[in-house]
Amino acid sequence: MSNSTHRDNRLHLPQPLDRWINTDGKPHPKENALAFATLTLGIIALVVATNAAWHIPGSWIGLVGLVVGLYDQMISATRGERWIIITGVIASGLGFALNMANGGLY
Repeated sequence: MSNSTHRDNRLHLPQPLDRWINTDGKPHPKENALAFATLTLGIIALVVATNAAWHIPGSWIGLVGLVVGLYDQMISATRGERWIIITGVIASGLGFALNMANGGLY
């Protein structure tokens, strides 16, 4: 049948969030996924920094968040993505610094 409905199985952001992040009207799935990964890693690094005994995974998570965020900043396409990336990079950097102060990478 030529007029059968096609189902799109890809993951989509909620409509208001999608309009805020993709201000150019085009989807950027890779950049959006990396932006939210950076933010998630930054939050985890900050939470782990509250326990000094977890300084090893916390410092590595913060370092990975910094690297992913800085890479994503270079390939980002819209202002909304950059807001999320920079928030995640700051959180990752702060989490990395606090975990380094608690004992470092090893």
